[in-house]
Amino acid sequence: MVAIRRSQTRRALAELASPAYDVLDVVEAAEHNGAQATVSSVATSLNVDQPRASKLVTLAVDGGLVRRVADQADGRRALLVRTPRGRAVSAEIHRSRQAAFASAMTDWSDDERAEFARLLTRFVTAFGAR
Repeated sequence: MVAIRRSQTRRALAELASPAYDVLDVVEAAEHNGAQATVSSVATSLNVDQPRASKLVTLAVDGGLVRRVADQADGRRALLVRTPRGRAVSAEIHRSRQAAFASAMTDWSDDERAEFARLLTRFVTAFGAR
């Protein structure tokens, strides 16, 4: 992990790791899982406290990536949804990440890529359970 981090340039990290993009990832994941994204779910997913999550959500809202909508079941709560711009940025982030992986694995066989994907998924699952 340290070697991966050290091999990244600040520019590459900045392009893929904006705090607003972190919020966008959480909202997208909730949408894909049929869940509702809230400031609380952002706090939990990003492992930050509620005030920090609120500030991050505000960055994403101000950036036009997500918007707050009233929860029809609980008027005290706001749900987060991606805007059209947010969906476009999500797609661009995915393309950028996929290109970075493809570039790093240009000389890997299909079997090696599949094995790496399997092991990385296993690692991320185990790492996230801690």
